[in-house]
Amino acid sequence: MTQSQTQSPLIVDRGLLRARSRRARALGPSTFLVDRAGEDMAERLASVLRSFPTALDLGTPTDALRRLLAASRQVGTIVAANALADDRDGLAVAADEEALPFADGSLDLVVSAMALHFVNDLPGTLIQIRRTLRPDGLFAAALLGGETLTELRQAFAAAEVEMEAGISPRVLPFADLRELGALLQRAGFALPVTDVDRVVVRYASPLALMHDLRLMGAANPLIERRRAPLRRATLARMLDVYAERFADPDGCIRATFEIVHLSGWAPHASQQPPLAPGSARTRLADALGTQERSAGEKAGR
Repeated sequence: MTQSQTQSPLIVDRGLLRARSRRARALGPSTFLVDRAGEDMAERLASVLRSFPTALDLGTPTDALRRLLAASRQVGTIVAANALADDRDGLAVAADEEALPFADGSLDLVVSAMALHFVNDLPGTLIQIRRTLRPDGLFAAALLGGETLTELRQAFAAAEVEMEAGISPRVLPFADLRELGALLQRAGFALPVTDVDRVVVRYASPLALMHDLRLMGAANPLIERRRAPLRRATLARMLDVYAERFADPDGCIRATFEIVHLSGWAPHASQQPPLAPGSARTRLADALGTQERSAGEKAGR
């Protein structure tokens, strides 16, 4: 097998993403999604009755999560690792999420908020994270997935089909909950858990949404994006379609963000193994208070 066949496809222009993230920092970033994800992650970690002497915050674009973890006193030393690390990040390492400069088994906790949906090789990144963890170390992350920005995607697609006879890539292909759970298992994490926080945000117009995405550093970073400037007629039609399909009675439009929370543990002998198939001692029918029927048997009417 050749090297090109083993490499993951390049979807995100990481250089452009870094440039736009720097611009967002300079303008004053929009951080409500990072703040929400960070608060949820801190609450989830508080329910884990143990401490983490050495932790890594991987790619989170602000210090919100680190501040919450530091205040909890559950976490000792917290190192930030991202491509834009500077003096504002405290103890930080300039590193790409796809190439972690940490030794195997060197960390007790790895967290990441609103960053991993931008990596090109998420399976490879998860494997690297698992290797950096000590046995029984924890990984917890929040990233965008599933139906995020489905309204914007549909509005642009309808407008471009009508005005330009073709659709161009404009929104990331976010992974869904089931795919992300499978990736955790594939990376070797034990006791994987996934769930979704679905957030619907209202904006005055689609233009306000697109401005907010720029302040998140998340304007279209796709390698296959159309290089030609967006035509005014196409933009106007997109605005009309969005308003027709996804506006509330007061004229505000809706935008969906799905925050997928992931967690998994580096394997350790002390962890409870999953039950073997057929080893349950209580029948599901008894637990549900119903009558068990064999496959193919029709229920009485």
